[in-house]
Amino acid sequence: MAIKENPGDQKTRTSLLLVISSGLCLIFYVLGAWHRSGPGKGDSIAIAIAEKADCTTDLPDLNVETHHDMSASIDESETRNFEPCADNFTDYTPCQDQRRAMTFPRGNMVYRERHCPPDEEKIYCLIPAPKGYVAPFQWPKSRDYAAYVNVPYKSLTVEKAIQNWVQFQGNVFRFPGGGTQFPKGADNYIDQLSSVVPISDGTVRTVLDTGCGVASLGAYLLGRNVLTMSFAPRDSHEAQVQFALERGVPAVIGVLGSIKLPYPSRAFDMAHCSRCLIPWGENGGMYLMEVDRVLRPGGYWVLSGPPINWRTNYEAWERTKEDLGEEQRKIEETAKLLCWEKVTEIAEIGIWRKRINADSCSLRKDQSRVSMCSSADSDDVWYKEMEPCITRYPEVNSLDEVAGGELLQFPKRLNSVPPRIASGSISGFTAESFQQYNKLWQKHVTEYKRVNKLLDSGRYRNIMDMNAGLGGFAAAIESPKLWVMNVVPTISDISTLGVIYERGLIGIYHDWCEAFSTYPRTYDLIHADGVFSLYQGKCKMEDILLEMDRILRPEGAVIFRDNFNILIKVNKMVNGMRWKTKMTDHEDGSHMSEKILYAVKQYWVGGSESA
Repeated sequence: MAIKENPGDQKTRTSLLLVISSGLCLIFYVLGAWHRSGPGKGDSIAIAIAEKADCTTDLPDLNVETHHDMSASIDESETRNFEPCADNFTDYTPCQDQRRAMTFPRGNMVYRERHCPPDEEKIYCLIPAPKGYVAPFQWPKSRDYAAYVNVPYKSLTVEKAIQNWVQFQGNVFRFPGGGTQFPKGADNYIDQLSSVVPISDGTVRTVLDTGCGVASLGAYLLGRNVLTMSFAPRDSHEAQVQFALERGVPAVIGVLGSIKLPYPSRAFDMAHCSRCLIPWGENGGMYLMEVDRVLRPGGYWVLSGPPINWRTNYEAWERTKEDLGEEQRKIEETAKLLCWEKVTEIAEIGIWRKRINADSCSLRKDQSRVSMCSSADSDDVWYKEMEPCITRYPEVNSLDEVAGGELLQFPKRLNSVPPRIASGSISGFTAESFQQYNKLWQKHVTEYKRVNKLLDSGRYRNIMDMNAGLGGFAAAIESPKLWVMNVVPTISDISTLGVIYERGLIGIYHDWCEAFSTYPRTYDLIHADGVFSLYQGKCKMEDILLEMDRILRPEGAVIFRDNFNILIKVNKMVNGMRWKTKMTDHEDGSHMSEKILYAVKQYWVGGSESA
């Protein structure tokens, strides 16, 4: 008769196997990282681990295959192998394609807005990395350097040479930290702003930079623990947003044109324009009104460059006094209607502050001068036309109450109850359930780190959460080594992006049936919680997966969290995309229908037949 094994002994051996396996993975990661010590070859961490140590050892309660039938019925059509696209698709941005853009009107920058391909024009192939592609430098070195082979565009080094945007040195680009309005460097410029705007104490945490260039302002604000959402169009300033993301700085392709910005109302503590060429006084002040919508009560707007201090600079700007004077008059007039108080004008910098509520603004009482927006939902913005109207403040009970709720300084605001939840504005959430939600995500992230030892090592800098909810994943993983682009799908039942901003995080609205507003190879890690359950029946699974592959860097990682039956299909499809995968049980055990699928995109470049 066989002796029954002691459950305690089995558990001990399982733990020992896990420790040994994890130890081997860590050893080979260190060896791989040491071997790769600089640009010149692809990041071989994932390959080294796969070849030298079996990190996918079948362990009880870890490998889903031991608990579920992996041969669930799937159509053979879902097992296709996706071929590489042609090499000229290396920097393909489907919804900002230059050829398609030129077919749209130029007025109000319509042609620079999102114009996605119809279904019959979509491509179903893998976007190649350029030959010689290397892993970007790790932060903070990436702030100052980027490999030329990854972004091989030199035009800005010539066009913006005297403004210190970017320089070409050997086989790398160097970013001195300059800009059109701050040739002495972004740090010096931020110090100037800090003499008026409370940047250093956590009051200003989220910033919107319109027309950001290579995002040097955002890069240096990170050193002050400030997150900046930078955007610029894909235009003649070739690859400016691509440079920003290669540096490890948050940025998206975007423009202030005819469509509302994809951000919620009252999102940003500060908005900034440094010679961004936006005609602020035109269209009845519509662009300033859109900035006002996304600016938090008590927030700041900074305008650097024309027309500020035009009396001194009109000759250098090669514009007439009359033209510049009229431009500034329109800006000042619109700012008053918006209840913005002009705080200061220093040299070529003008700073305004939005009042904390409507009751403190006497002009709002004169309805004949003010056109208020009629929409009841100021966060309903996806593909909605911009209007020359003013977004209403939330109501208050006293003159000193901050409309929409006062925020704590960062980092205290990260885990405190956001005003939108405290006021009951987010259906289904209370202060108590919000705290429980935070604890759940801390538990999830602890499990992620147990499986992927590199998660908080600095290996993954640019991270995206495709279905961010209340920002639980980003809050649990928050670190100076990384940042998270929190995406709230436009088809979600509840709009939660405002809560994410109230926590001191950044994000954007997006519909995953379309391509994201970024260049290829701009994210190191993607988190997809319930994305494919949410989009079931809305669009093709391969559309979403191929978009994930487009924006993911070679040897980048993905964490899927979803229903088991859905992940089976995802797993089969990504195996035809040159990804390696590993499925695990839910943290609470094999009885849970929700599972976790870990994936790594293999390294391959244009012109190569295999990874």
